[in-house]
Amino acid sequence: QVQLVESGGGLVQPGGSLRLSCAASGFAFSSYAMNWYRQAPGKERELVAGIFSVGGSTTYRDSVKGRFTISRDNAKNTVYLQMNGLKPEDTAVYYCNAVRYSYNYWGQGTQVTVSS
Repeated sequence: QVQLVESGGGLVQPGGSLRLSCAASGFAFSSYAMNWYRQAPGKERELVAGIFSVGGSTTYRDSVKGRFTISRDNAKNTVYLQMNGLKPEDTAVYYCNAVRYSYNYWGQGTQVTVSS
């Protein structure tokens, strides 16, 4: 049974930080590229950050560059998203995604709310 379980979301003030975690099981984690997506109310789901399975290369959407950092620990089958300098426009449900060729797995999402 493939599982991706996100955690670490919550309510934070503007300028604050959160660290999201995604625990994976049921598949060859180290062979998959991992991504974080987010979806705000009334908006389409958008890619936030990604990290490749080999080499550890990363990619970020422009609006989060310099603020967010994606990382992975293959020994723990876990991918992280460190979010600093959070802004109200970062408010969304954040989803963990695993991809390898035609295989695509998704977590249930974790809510991040940035508000004063």
